[in-house]
Amino acid sequence: MKHKAERLPSLSRRGAGGEAKFRLLHRQLLIIISIFLLYANLNAQEPVQKISKLKISDNHRFIATEDGDPFFYLGDTGWLLFVKTSREDAEKYLEDRRQKGFNVIQVMLLHNVKAAVNVYGDSALVNKNVATPKITTGSDFKDPDQYDFWDHVDFIVDKAAEKGIYLAMVPVWGTNVKSGWVSREQAKDYATFLGKRYKDKKNVIWLNGGDVKGSDSTETWKIIGNTLRTIDPNHLITYHPYGRHSSSIWFHSESWLDFNMFQSGHRDYAQDTVKGELHYGPDNWKFINHDFALLPLKPSLDGEPSYEKIPHGLHDTLQPYWTDNDVRRYGYWSVFAGGCGFTYGHNSVMQFHKPTDKAGSYGPKNYWFEAINDPGAKQIGYLKKLMLSRPYFERIQDQSLIAEQGNRYDYQTATRGKDFAFIYAYNGRKIKVNMGKISGIKVKASWYNPRDGSMTNIGNFKNSGVEEFVPPGEKKDGNDWVLILDKI
Repeated sequence: MKHKAERLPSLSRRGAGGEAKFRLLHRQLLIIISIFLLYANLNAQEPVQKISKLKISDNHRFIATEDGDPFFYLGDTGWLLFVKTSREDAEKYLEDRRQKGFNVIQVMLLHNVKAAVNVYGDSALVNKNVATPKITTGSDFKDPDQYDFWDHVDFIVDKAAEKGIYLAMVPVWGTNVKSGWVSREQAKDYATFLGKRYKDKKNVIWLNGGDVKGSDSTETWKIIGNTLRTIDPNHLITYHPYGRHSSSIWFHSESWLDFNMFQSGHRDYAQDTVKGELHYGPDNWKFINHDFALLPLKPSLDGEPSYEKIPHGLHDTLQPYWTDNDVRRYGYWSVFAGGCGFTYGHNSVMQFHKPTDKAGSYGPKNYWFEAINDPGAKQIGYLKKLMLSRPYFERIQDQSLIAEQGNRYDYQTATRGKDFAFIYAYNGRKIKVNMGKISGIKVKASWYNPRDGSMTNIGNFKNSGVEEFVPPGEKKDGNDWVLILDKI
């Protein structure tokens, strides 16, 4: 079949007048195409998702909506959103994250009970007591006597809902409980207040704990979890643990814990010198393997890997900084291992670092409103799009696809369904595939670029034996690719 361009009459047969008309028509056509492409590009942004109740999938490996649709948890750590942003800045941040594909923001309600004050100078508590939230009559933003700390939280929760975003809210950051500033009785009263206030907000996920071991004040964390579950049965609950730990260590059998969350942390291989359970260095996929070996089976995800533009090990700003390459590696490793989602983080964004701050934590390189455009945030959205492009709930990890899996940065990981398979290589190392793991006599192979979401067709192959695929470019860290195999 000839291409349409070949069926156009040649210019030489048109004559001068015909040629001029043709050129005018051609120019108009180009303008129309340009406008169409611009319109298509503008509308290619992430659509507003419907906010619905979330539940655990029937196979207990993933999160789903109440209608049974897949929900890929793509989180961002906006920890200080409630206290450091104005209404305008909060909306700017949320809209940016919506456009990049994020559907969950992890945020603290109380970061420091001794100084729980927001950007408008409103205190969250009476006498620094979590059992007595400071509530005023009315909620009119134009009246400072009405608009209080919790009204501001409500505004952001509602604004996020408008944009299809869920807020994974930490009731009180772990150091407050560990330091003895929250008693068990106060914790119960406070959790009761939160449950009653937010049980009818559809876009809430409860994130118990907060960068602390569950062995620190275990009973208090159980009280918060059980109280929230009793008063607010509408929302999922998990626990944000200390670095190199998973919620499963302490709370896996708790009825209030719907899914596990682990913090793979910010240390590199050389820095993670502690020997013991769950000290895996950057190998965050091992946490998924650990959690999936437990009964009852519950979903699991990395709720805090190394942040973009934060020093290796956090505290020494003379150390190298983690990059977008590392963000992608953590994401693909853990999700292909079976993770129900992934949480991205950026050093400047998580603390909403801005010019008026005297100093930032962990050596931030830029301000939050600049950092939201750093490459990792956009790139990690391509992971979500890829995972939702094929049948979601049937997906499993299957390392038997890979003939030479490798170690550390050479490690390759595979996930598949019945008719498709994805294999991730972080550094462009050739991929040797044991074919025949998905259905079909032949398969179509493609390269998926995690840096820009583009796809390149490789060709069709017999679905048997061992096939070797060489990723584009040279072998180096950050030259990562996903090999896609689809049944023909």
